[in-house]
Amino acid sequence: MVKTKPLFIATAAIEVGAGLALIVSPALAASILIGAPFDTPADSVVGRVAGAALLALALACWRARDDEHNRAAAGIVSGMLLYNAVAVMVLADAGIVLHMSGIGLWPAVVLHAAMAVWCLVCLIKR
Repeated sequence: MVKTKPLFIATAAIEVGAGLALIVSPALAASILIGAPFDTPADSVVGRVAGAALLALALACWRARDDEHNRAAAGIVSGMLLYNAVAVMVLADAGIVLHMSGIGLWPAVVLHAAMAVWCLVCLIKR
């Protein structure tokens, strides 16, 4: 059985950073990620809501880190798999189809792909 505790801790650390960045400065976070303007009030609202969602994911992972063998933990890992897989598709589409090119775009694609694989391995080996 693959331990999910390291996955939960890594996800919490990564997503708390991304969530705080989006809440504090959505324009800067978006610029680093997609290299495109993100400067309207609506952009800021959506960015901050996304930041809050990432903080919620970080909190759920942090709280679940010691409860890795129950069904709720498997549910969190399943949700993380969905999130990471969709993030890979959306970000890769931004780069390939929309020709966006922030300095953090491809590292984020690779990170989310790795996290999705890690989630999948944890669920398969459960």
